[in-house]
Amino acid sequence: MARAILDPPDEELGEVVRSRARLVDAFEAERRRIERDLHDGAQQRLVALTMALGIARLDLPPGSAAAQRVAEAHEQANRALAEIRELIRGVHPPVPTDRGLAAAVREVAGRSPVPVDVSVVLPSRPPPATEATAYFAVSEALANVARHSGAGRAWVCGKIAGDRLVIEVGDDGAGGADPAAGTGLAGLADRVAVQRGSLYLSSPEGGPTLLRVEISC
Repeated sequence: MARAILDPPDEELGEVVRSRARLVDAFEAERRRIERDLHDGAQQRLVALTMALGIARLDLPPGSAAAQRVAEAHEQANRALAEIRELIRGVHPPVPTDRGLAAAVREVAGRSPVPVDVSVVLPSRPPPATEATAYFAVSEALANVARHSGAGRAWVCGKIAGDRLVIEVGDDGAGGADPAAGTGLAGLADRVAVQRGSLYLSSPEGGPTLLRVEISC
């Protein structure tokens, strides 16, 4: 049976919701600052280093030991640049804003080491805050699948039901997911609650695990 991690708060808990909203806003502002610092600082220096190493390769005799060492350094710099770009996308992913939630979910699913079936059918785009919350729910859930579940397959479904966006992420892994075990579900539940949403988890021992998020839209 699914267990509610956080149900929509009652009116008397309005201050708690506002407090959570302030925390989420502060967190998002810090994420944007980190993204900006990475983009304008470390990434630009890596671009310059990669270009310099590429030029240096051209000045060395082909096949020489020095050329080989510079080629290896050039490859390492390229890998580091790719990793920092991936990190920047994770810090503040542009896809939900640029292309919508369905495209964002397909992209994050495509990066998962566990095969993921995606079915997200939305007649129109939800509000940006709703899209962002749903995106982070899918990202966190799929990260947990990869790290903890031992699953061979996962799936993501999304639809509009009445005035709510419903996202489900499931897997065929070992089950036994515990929100108190540091898997990020408690923080995700706080984020969902700020949008007056609900987060439900069904994860019996032996699986399967199903995470369901409902957000007003």
